[in-house]
Amino acid sequence: MENEINGIAMPLYQRKGAYIPRVAAVHDLCGYGKCSLGIAIPVLSAAGCDVCPVPTGVFSSHTAFPGWYMHDTTDILPDYLAAWQKIGVEADAVYSGFLGAPEQVDRIRDIYAMFPEALRVVDPVMADHGKVYPTYTPELCDAMAELAEGADVLTPNLTEAAIILGEPIGDAWAGENIDDTEAHRLVDALIEKGTKAVVLKGIQRGDGLIRNFVGTRDGAFLEVHNELLPYMLHGTGDLYCSCLLAAIMAGRTLEEAVRFAGDLVHDAMTVSSQQPHFQERGVSFEPLLGKVAALLD
Repeated sequence: MENEINGIAMPLYQRKGAYIPRVAAVHDLCGYGKCSLGIAIPVLSAAGCDVCPVPTGVFSSHTAFPGWYMHDTTDILPDYLAAWQKIGVEADAVYSGFLGAPEQVDRIRDIYAMFPEALRVVDPVMADHGKVYPTYTPELCDAMAELAEGADVLTPNLTEAAIILGEPIGDAWAGENIDDTEAHRLVDALIEKGTKAVVLKGIQRGDGLIRNFVGTRDGAFLEVHNELLPYMLHGTGDLYCSCLLAAIMAGRTLEEAVRFAGDLVHDAMTVSSQQPHFQERGVSFEPLLGKVAALLD
């Protein structure tokens, strides 16, 4: 395990022989509309990881559907994690995404204490396009921002980066068309708050590309881009971060992981467009799991 990230070209996790690494996946479970644990479990499993879910909420469907139901699991998590501790569960990485309540940040800190050597990957799922998700309170956004400060790898979109940094969103939000200088500023500011490496996702400039910017504590900075497709899909952020971590746990460098994740999400969106009601159902990644498994070749 390499807890100290020294640059984009250095593997964050050293895969050893036939050992199967274990990932504690702290995320919600969604019954319909592919996202969260419904993506993380198959993607990371395809990369040869033992995925141990910590469910932060149970949803009937993703929140773009009307009339969705959510069950908040906050109250069960202390006993859930205490039972893990009693049987000696171990983990090589902790991957957190959607949270249901501010108290769940404390539970993630409990997990960090249980697995102090584990890689910490935080996808601060709370907002997009200048709008906070409907289940997120200001207190939960503040707690998520605190959690982001302890990440080995942080993967915000622009709205989430602004929230973490205490900058305006909503009507005052600067939007997605930012230049390299502004992207560099945001990445540097997130690293100054304590994150070791940042992947700033989803920058669009009207030139047919979608850009992700990567920066690390040692000053490395890199742009990785893909074709911008003419539609958006629910779950692509979860797929991106799951693929990123899958590549990391397969021993790839951060740069390689970022490129792999961007390419696979692009391909999955193309596959999705061939499915009925694809913009409601979410991103279709299933036919591409072989590409994830090939990370182990």
